[in-house]
Amino acid sequence: MRRRGRAAGWAAVVMVLIAGTGACTAGTDGDGDATPAPGKPGAPRTLRVLASSELADMKPVLDAAREATGVTVRPTYAGTLDAAEMISSGKADGRFDAVWLSSNDYLRLDPSVGPKISSETPVMTSPVALGVKAETVRRLGWKPDEVTWSQVHRAVADGKLTYGMTDPVRSNSGFSALVSVTSGLAGAQSALTDSQIREATPRLREFFAGQELTSGSSGWLASAYKRRGTVDAMVNYESVLLSLNRDADTGLTVIRPKDGVVTADYPFTLLTSANEEAREAGRELTEYLRGAKAQQAITTQTLRRPVVTSVEPAPGIGREGRRELPFPGSRSVADGLLDAYENKLRRPSRTVYVLDTSGSMKGSRLTRLKSALGELTGDFREREQVTLMPFGSAVKQIRTRTVDPADPEAAVDALDADIAALSAEGDTAVYSSLKEAYDVIGAPGRSAAPSFTSIVLMTDGENTAGDPASSFGSFYRSLPADRRQTPVFPILFGDSDRRELTDIATLTGGRLFDANKGSLDGAFEEIRGYQ
Repeated sequence: MRRRGRAAGWAAVVMVLIAGTGACTAGTDGDGDATPAPGKPGAPRTLRVLASSELADMKPVLDAAREATGVTVRPTYAGTLDAAEMISSGKADGRFDAVWLSSNDYLRLDPSVGPKISSETPVMTSPVALGVKAETVRRLGWKPDEVTWSQVHRAVADGKLTYGMTDPVRSNSGFSALVSVTSGLAGAQSALTDSQIREATPRLREFFAGQELTSGSSGWLASAYKRRGTVDAMVNYESVLLSLNRDADTGLTVIRPKDGVVTADYPFTLLTSANEEAREAGRELTEYLRGAKAQQAITTQTLRRPVVTSVEPAPGIGREGRRELPFPGSRSVADGLLDAYENKLRRPSRTVYVLDTSGSMKGSRLTRLKSALGELTGDFREREQVTLMPFGSAVKQIRTRTVDPADPEAAVDALDADIAALSAEGDTAVYSSLKEAYDVIGAPGRSAAPSFTSIVLMTDGENTAGDPASSFGSFYRSLPADRRQTPVFPILFGDSDRRELTDIATLTGGRLFDANKGSLDGAFEEIRGYQ
């Protein structure tokens, strides 16, 4: 029932700069690695790159590339779909010199993108894989090298396997995982079609019933996975799973399903709108990154596979070959698969929005809140349950709406009316209101069906009424175990206390979103990947 374009998430893009400059032009050493030309210093150059957020782990390699070539990469991180929309709409022209995503497969589905790309160079690869607890592998009697997607589906359908996966609408790894699972269960031998998706839908619905964790980022998913402790597995890129084993000691058995996978090839892609200097800098950068020295650093540090055959993959990376599963044959098929996932296949979302409507929100702040929530209603999914809980000195009212697939606009219209009726008055009872939100989640008669349940807290000030901060910790720890699994996602806004909101996120397993460094509607939109 998505009423807005997929570019809506662009407001939530996080900009990160990789600092530093170089002072040398590039040559080539005996290994094919780019190196500074002795005695020929040149002006440093900067490439503005629209990039997948997972490429933040390439910073050490890019720092070395800067020293060798004088080229600094300045990334702006975005999801695959948002990046594709930016490029196809022309919004990337003049703002970026290159795009660097996990894959250009989705990008290529838009015929208008072709003329906007001048070259694309694969830098490294990583297939989608399943990371499973060792004890679960033993319990299922699996031989890791022999496991198929059908076996994984059967284990999930029989209630013997649960897992986490990132949101395919907002995460490159989640999108690749969705295509892998669908192609594997559909038995696709060529480009995935609408009819194959429809045929596989009953099995896909069974498969996604076992998804107990969702996330807008791989990093938070890993943290939530460790915190929950009861989830059996994760679907992600092989490199992410191996990195978790190395950095977080998760002890996952990394399974690359025998019947095939979708592989990310991370093509560094120059845009035709880039000037000649930027294009030359891009060519020098990719030449360096495909050199033996950089390829060894990439596989060692990021646990991705090198694209240069003479370079040995890092220990732990699978050596067995796997068939490349076919990608959807058209943009409409890909978007249809995403829409089916959001509205039909995955568990529904259940979210309580605890909204500060105290006196300090009067005027432009309340207007911004209403605008942000109004934008969000067009993004609600079928079967989603949404509770608005505005508060001041106490909770003012509790309104819950469920998006009925038979008449989704009815709930959206009701929510729009609820939002329009919000008014600002009273003090700021943050912790009393949060406690009431947890009570609402556990109230008798509330939906007992499996869902992705979360609380979103938005406040523009410090707690000035009701229970003090000191009482919330003991309250939370006294909750039943199932309710303690509900994270709080606070939004830093106005004069709210960062330390206190960070403490709430840390205690409950949520994440803090900073609307003071971006937009309030961007913060709400970014949270959608975690619901």
